[in-house]
Amino acid sequence: MAQSEQYADLAGPGTATLDVPAVIGRLRAFRSGWPPHDGVAVFHDAYLTVSEKAGRRTPETLDALLAGRYLAAVDTAAAGLRPAACWRPLFRYRRHPGVRPAQFALAGINAHVGNDLALAVVDACHALGCAPPDLEDAFERAGDLLAMVRERVLEELEAGPGLPEVTDPLTHLLESWSLERAREAAWSAAGVLWELRGAPGWPGSSGSGWTRARGWWGAVCSRRAADAARSAPIRQGTRRRGGPGR
Repeated sequence: MAQSEQYADLAGPGTATLDVPAVIGRLRAFRSGWPPHDGVAVFHDAYLTVSEKAGRRTPETLDALLAGRYLAAVDTAAAGLRPAACWRPLFRYRRHPGVRPAQFALAGINAHVGNDLALAVVDACHALGCAPPDLEDAFERAGDLLAMVRERVLEELEAGPGLPEVTDPLTHLLESWSLERAREAAWSAAGVLWELRGAPGWPGSSGSGWTRARGWWGAVCSRRAADAARSAPIRQGTRRRGGPGR
């Protein structure tokens, strides 16, 4: 594994923590430097809007750590390094003219829930000195935040100038990918990764068990994100009945 990839993927005990107001401040600062049609900005806008609303509730350690993983990907890409595998398709195709806004947003949501959410639970357990079952309520609230991001993306797609046709790959992707199942998988993965914390390869110990587990999980999510980012473009002026599936 290249040094930049190790930097982008490293997590575990000692992971830096931001509070929710600091996270929102950083999200706002990044957004001001991107053009409107930048693919990362599409996901970022939806994430920022929802985070600002959610930030009015009691701040959660898990929320901040989850957002911090996305911000780490932005930092890594801005430094000219390779972000975590699940985020690479979004950053790689962010200026591709054939990729539509919904595809960018879905790639970002998939990376965040499919990879970052499970790892943020492990981060939070280390930060708070607890185990995953103690964070189940916080996990559900974090998952609800991601569901709000997806709903915002779908609302903007429905209001836009062109919806995908029934035969477009993007239509199939929107209707077949289940956020609820992805959340369930993330919760299961968090439990497995927590049990692996003492295995060889966990940061601070020797071996490769943790590295292999991270690499496998990241590769799965990267492939799914790539499928989202490479779907066929939406045909302008064609609306399919009923809008995208939820």
